[in-house]
Formats: sequence, structure tokens, C-alpha cells
Amino acid sequence: MTISAASPSPLIVSFGEMLIDFVPDVAGVSLAESGGFIKAPGGAPANVACAITKLGGAASFIGKVGDDEFGRMLVDILKKNDVNSDGVCFDREARTALAFVTLKKDGEREFMFYRNPSADMLLKESELNMGLIKQAKVFHYGSISLITEPCRSAHMAAMKAAKEAGILLSYDPNVRLPLWPSPEAARDGIKSIWNYAELIKVSDDEVAFLTQGDALREDVVLSLWHDNLKLLIVTDGEKGCRYFTKGFKGSVGGFSVKTVDTTGAGDAFVGALLVSVARDTTIFDDEGRLREVLCYANACGAICTTKKGAIPALPSNSDALALIKSKGN
Repeated sequence: MTISAASPSPLIVSFGEMLIDFVPDVAGVSLAESGGFIKAPGGAPANVACAITKLGGAASFIGKVGDDEFGRMLVDILKKNDVNSDGVCFDREARTALAFVTLKKDGEREFMFYRNPSADMLLKESELNMGLIKQAKVFHYGSISLITEPCRSAHMAAMKAAKEAGILLSYDPNVRLPLWPSPEAARDGIKSIWNYAELIKVSDDEVAFLTQGDALREDVVLSLWHDNLKLLIVTDGEKGCRYFTKGFKGSVGGFSVKTVDTTGAGDAFVGALLVSVARDTTIFDDEGRLREVLCYANACGAICTTKKGAIPALPSNSDALALIKSKGN
């Protein structure tokens, strides 16, 4: 394993939502049955930014929060995690988004969102820090910012500016059906920007949703391939991940750990992958190196499931290397 936190760290800009997750303090109960909740910072793009810096990379977050206690708390958390927050705006009218996340007995989640509208949905194109975007080596985003205007237009403008500047585009759709008007709207919205990205990470469940096919079948997965893609990753939970490039394909096994909460596991995986990609884009053409990086990303995702919440559970570089070493990978 040759992952090193001492390598140079080009900037990765993560765009989208940051919110508060309220997680029941007891697993396996419904929201109505829960007697108490643990407050945890969340939002996939913000989680990814924090995952990157925890692993020794450089990250900025671009998005909008409410000019309220929760919004200020979230920006403080970005700063404490060494994430550049120069791209964060505060909205005086709308509140910071909240999500109540039910943990089932297997650690999987169910969501209930409070966004009507929340501040992140109101980010305008005129509020974008384009200078920050153009400094990036990688521009990473999800699909929740596509659901409503004006945030959708801001997302499109940011993505196009990054593309024109020659910045690598990374997309994790992060499907959250309760936020979309319908499953069809979600499928169409997520696919509307599909062909821009050069790196896409999807879960097996998301493959099944987007294709309406069997996520284990290679032809179904490859129906998501497009000519601009350099790397398509399918995460398969604790089983690991599958990878597809123009020149090769394969799978890398995962790590079996005691799962407490799967929140943020995919974001820890993406953060680890992007740190490595930003430092060395030749991994798209080097299968041995890519497999090393994906083993590392799998370890980061696994570690994140062993604690509640997303950002508090993100691993360090030494955590990931220790897990890999302990399993003899």
C-alpha cells in the first residue's frame, strides 16, 4: 500500500448541501418511537470535503446555509476540519436544512427532511465563488442541488465553469427519493447531467434505481457508461466495489466491520478516492494503482460505519492504513 498523506494536495472543490442530521440515540426504532436524537453535521458534498481534509487532502465547500445557529455551527465545523469555507453563503430568510435519519437494526437509514425551502436550495449563480472553482483540480457534486431553482441554475453554471477550465468533474448522485417530486423526476434529474462527469460513483441500489435493472449484471451497469467517463465505480456495501474504465474492469473486496451507522460511508469512500485522483490522475490508466486506491477507499468507507453520524466518524489516513494492514491487504 503506497497511499501517503505527505504527497502534494491539489484543491478539490465540493459543491452542494450541508445540513443537520438528527439521528435517534437508539438504533432500530422509528422516528416516532425515538426518545432522543444525536445532532450530527451532514450533507454528502460537505461530508466529502471533510473526508478529504481528514485524509490530508485540500478541500473547499461551496453552498448555502441559513443565517442561524445551525448554519453558523456548520461553517465552524468546516473550519475545524480545515475545509475552506470561502464559498459558503448565508441566507437571512431561509433556515438551514434538517434531516431526521432513522437507523434500522442493520445500520441502514430512512430519511425525513425539513426543507421548505431550506437555504441550500436558494443558492444563486451570482453568489458562486467562481475564483475558488477555477483553482480546483477536481470539482465534485451530487444531485440534490438539481431539484429546485435557483440552486439548479447555480449548479449548472458552476459545473460548466469547471468543465471549461479543464477541471475533472466528479459526480455522486446520492439518490434521496423523498426530496424529489417523484421517482421519475429523480431519475430524469440525475441523468440530466450524467454525461458531463468524468468520474461517477454509484451504489448498487442506485444502479438498480437508475437502470431499473439488476445491478449485479455487467451489461446493466455499463448502460450507465458514456464517452466522457474515465472511471465508473459501483459500491457494493461491505462486499467492496466494482470499477470500469476505458481499458479495464474488475472488483476490489471490502472490509467486514461492526456496522453501527452507514451514514457517510459512501462519502468517506469518495473522499479517499478523490484525494488519490487529485494527486495522480494516471490511476485511470494504471489498474494496479487504481486497485490500491480502491482498497484504501473501501477501508475508509468501512471505518465510517463503525460510529454514528458522518463527519464525526470519518477516518484518518492512519486509521485506514491500520485497517488494511490488520486484514493483510
